[in-house]
Amino acid sequence: MVRRSLTTGVGRVWLDPISKGDEADDFRVQRYRGKPVLTWCQGGPFGTISSGTDYIVDSSYRRVATVRAGHGLVTDCHEFLLTPQGTALITAYREVPYDLSSVGGPKQGEVIDGAVQEIDIATGRVLFGWHSLGHVPLSDSYAPVQSPYNYFIINAVSIDSDGNFLISGRSTWTVYKVNRHSGRILWRLGGKRSNFRLGPRAHFAGQHDPITAGNNTIRLFDNGNDATTSTESESRVIWIHLDQANKTVTLVKAVHQPRHLSAQFEGSAQALAHGDTLVGWGTTGYVSEFGPWGNLLLDAHFLNGYDTYRAYRFAWTGHPLTKPTAIPWTNANGTTTVDAIWNGPTSVARWRILAGPKLGALAPVRTVPWNGFDTTVRIAGTPREVEVVALNAHGRILATSQPVTPGRTERAP
Repeated sequence: MVRRSLTTGVGRVWLDPISKGDEADDFRVQRYRGKPVLTWCQGGPFGTISSGTDYIVDSSYRRVATVRAGHGLVTDCHEFLLTPQGTALITAYREVPYDLSSVGGPKQGEVIDGAVQEIDIATGRVLFGWHSLGHVPLSDSYAPVQSPYNYFIINAVSIDSDGNFLISGRSTWTVYKVNRHSGRILWRLGGKRSNFRLGPRAHFAGQHDPITAGNNTIRLFDNGNDATTSTESESRVIWIHLDQANKTVTLVKAVHQPRHLSAQFEGSAQALAHGDTLVGWGTTGYVSEFGPWGNLLLDAHFLNGYDTYRAYRFAWTGHPLTKPTAIPWTNANGTTTVDAIWNGPTSVARWRILAGPKLGALAPVRTVPWNGFDTTVRIAGTPREVEVVALNAHGRILATSQPVTPGRTERAP
């Protein structure tokens, strides 16, 4: 992604260009100080290691907070989760000189340590820190050994029902439950040293986005591979139940994309109302919504060459502080094309176009439905001035642009 934007099923609503070479990842709606906000991580190329900064903007698209990793670490864009306590859970990485000879690598090598930090958003203070090194040995990894050795690949942090953390290690094929105060691993699910015996079809590999989904139940995106080793021919979303007494895991249900997609990287699953589930199929570029019984309700695909780290569906109400913009152009055949643009509002239902033969004498000439970030309208004649009026679903005026004199173009209609 080269820009951050808010989209709907009709079209783009809000666009905020970013620097060339940057990406905006994990873009979603969360709550901060009791109000809905937009959050994302922005920075260098997203991958196993990325360098970024986390941002929070309010419903008027004003930046209200910036979050960065502390203790000399660099923010990674795999996770930016806000908590009701005014803190943020983020991921970070660091390269550490390390003897890799125990796993067949060079003695004077480097390893990539995956870290979790809980940051107080208001002050930037690190309240909690956890590192894979010291808790997870290199021998637990399925990744091919190289230097620097990215043996863990931390790609998600969430909060379990008891307040402790669920941490995903992609390269170890393991979900770790970690005490949020001491950092001690309470149990391991999956991988080489699982504390649970996984039943038929409950195994997973290279997973993303593990989240508690009920009492002793976890939902996760099972890639079925870690880009080097495949255990399944296709990716899926699974719900698995943990029997804490017997230390066993059973598969509750699973959903597959009808095209039998296999995502080498990325992927997510979000619980929606009425038991529906929204699934982002990672690098394949597909997004699907399933009903409670696994029936496919929606299937969408990004343009070729684009994909999404995670896919989300949220309600959002935007109130930009800017005004609409009218961009009128006089065509060669004597008509005028008007682009009605307003960056960020979510309540515009229709555009009313005003035009007139002289300055200050404008009258309505056409009203059309809103059709995305840039709604294009054709009107008859070549007026001296044009302005656009944004209307809500009840016909109430939301805002009016400045009047503009049309430019000229040689384009045919």
